[in-house]
Amino acid sequence: MSLFRKDKPRKPPADCEGLEVRIESSTCTGEKTIGFFDPNTRKLKYTELVRAQDDIDAFCEKYGVTIKK
Repeated sequence: MSLFRKDKPRKPPADCEGLEVRIESSTCTGEKTIGFFDPNTRKLKYTELVRAQDDIDAFCEKYGVTIKK
């Protein structure tokens, strides 16, 4: 990370190309996670914890993706 230039958004990992971004919530604790949803395994890949909208924005900026609503 540099102080004088912005880092370019990374592309999604190669095994996640074409997968949709999804936010899932735990039924027990209500904890939310965001990641790339694989419909074949029905699991999230490269998950990150979501505590606030800023975490969602950071994930989208990190991988250069948008969330479909």
